[in-house]
Amino acid sequence: MENYDIKRGNHSKVEGDRLNLLMMTVFGNCEVADGWRISRYGAMQPIRAKMVSKKELAVEIVTVKIPEEMVLDTMKKRNMFLEEATGFTSKERLKRLKQKAQGDEGV
Repeated sequence: MENYDIKRGNHSKVEGDRLNLLMMTVFGNCEVADGWRISRYGAMQPIRAKMVSKKELAVEIVTVKIPEEMVLDTMKKRNMFLEEATGFTSKERLKRLKQKAQGDEGV
């Protein structure tokens, strides 16, 4: 499971039932169980997401082996979902994760 920062002001896009709607739009399905929003798409069987706070989104992805031609599409959908949910591009998310890792090493 990974926790992603949510860009300031982007929380309103995923609060309440909007996270369900986003997952339904991107992945074509969404169910709710134990506070998690759960979808299935391509290699992501499942992708689970829930709001930790206004500033943080928890995402857990279980992957399965799929045909090679489906991998790129699955990665695009994953990045599309994370960009819409967090407000950060994949480059920005990677940069923030690296900064967090450097901060943890200094402890």
